[in-house]
This record gives sequence, structure tokens and C-alpha cells, in this order.
Amino acid sequence: MNDISFDFAIALAAFVAGLIGSLIGLGGGIIITPILVLGFGIDIRYAMGAALASVIATSSGAAAAYLRDGISNMRIGLFLCLATTLGAVGGAMLAGVLNTAILSLVFGLALLATAAISLRKSPDTSEITLPETPIAKSLRLDDEYPAGHIYHVQGVVPGFSVMVIAGVLSGLLGIGSGAFKVLAMDQIMRIPFKVTTTTSNFMIGVTAAASVGIYLKNGYLDPVLVYPVALGVLGGSFLGARLINVVPTGVLKLIFMVAIVFIGVQMILRGFHINL
Repeated sequence: MNDISFDFAIALAAFVAGLIGSLIGLGGGIIITPILVLGFGIDIRYAMGAALASVIATSSGAAAAYLRDGISNMRIGLFLCLATTLGAVGGAMLAGVLNTAILSLVFGLALLATAAISLRKSPDTSEITLPETPIAKSLRLDDEYPAGHIYHVQGVVPGFSVMVIAGVLSGLLGIGSGAFKVLAMDQIMRIPFKVTTTTSNFMIGVTAAASVGIYLKNGYLDPVLVYPVALGVLGGSFLGARLINVVPTGVLKLIFMVAIVFIGVQMILRGFHINL
């Protein structure tokens, strides 16, 4: 395969990853890394570096639109970014010293955990006014929808702790770890789902930016690989945002879950040097 066809194949795979990731709300990074490793034989560290760069590009574009619409909670996002960036820097440092077998194993386990988290049904608090909590009140995390519905943030400390773990996974594996961010905000902090997903999208880019510099310093950010991945994921995410209201996302989510479970098992087997 020559350079042009190889770049096109990478960009096409990244486009599909960005499209599916955008439609089910988890981003394309968690899909493109195993595709690059299993499908193209690329070293997992270079694959993760390219995925991180693509996460920054797609998150920045979507976050701007959500902020313009007044749905994202910037104060919550910036507060929780303290946890995710701290974890991301530590995770990126670990990625430089762990061998590829361990990284493949951890990535596979993270994929399976993401599938399990995504299948959980969260409580609907969109029409429920929960009581104020002292920490959230002192940090002024409570806010309201553009429509005027006020929400009060719960479980600030445990939510912050889960965000540290999400940051470690993001830096270690080159993913946005959106599922873990949504878990912390939606099911622990009881933030309304629309605010959760839009704020998480903003945080994903900030978290990735905190760790991508370490990948660059360690030599795992290859521009030849980054540009087709970033362009493909960005294009797929843009199309996904346009199609989100017309595509049957329930069916797509089921297919996605089956796919990432299969890929997760493959990554775990790769970590144990088992080839099927």
C-alpha cells in the first residue's frame, strides 16, 4: 500500500470512527485507537497520540456550539478539569513507561467498562429540583437551563474523584474517556443529562490538551499519522452532528456496543500475546 492510499485508508477509518462516536456521544478516540492498532498494525503509543490530537479538534468545534447555546456549565467544567488534567498528565507519563502489552490490556478493559457504563440507565432529574449542598453552593456550581429550570449539584467530592480516574485513562490510553465523565456528572453529581453531555464534550478537549504535550515530548505524536486521523474524525463528527436527529441511534448504539466489546476482547488477548 503506497503512502497516498495508506493515508486515505486511515482517514476513512477515522471518518467512520468520528461519525459513530458523534452519534452515540462517546467521541471517535475510543474507536480509532484499536482500529489503528488491530487493523493497521500501528504501535499503540503512536495510535493513542494521534487519537488525542483528533479528540482536541472535535471537542473544540462542538464545545463552541454548546457554549453559544448556553447549555454547558463552564464553572462545573473548569472545576472538574482540575481533576481530569491532573489525572491526564499522570496517565500520559505512565504511557511512556508501560510496555505495549500492558497498554493493550488496560485499553481492552477500559472498552469493556465503557460498554457497561453506557448501558446503565441513569435517573431522570430533569424535572426534579434536588436540595442544595454546601460544597456546590460555596463553589457556585448550581445553575439553570436556558428555559429556567434550576438544578443543584450533588456528590461533588466523589464526582471529583471519578474525574481523576477519567483523566488518568484519557492520558494513558489517548481517549476522551467521555463515558467516565458522564458517569461522574450524571449518576453521581446528578447534573441534568444535556448539561452533562455538553459539559463533558468541553472537558474532553481540555483533558486531551493537558496530556498531548507529553506524547509529543516522548516522540509519540507523528504528524504523518495525526493529520489523516484528525481530518477523518473531524469530518465524521461534523456529519454525525448533522445526522443525529434522523439516524436511529438506538440501533446504532447496540451495534456500537457489540463492536467495542469485540474489540475490547481482542485488545485484551493482544495484551496476553494471544492471536486468534
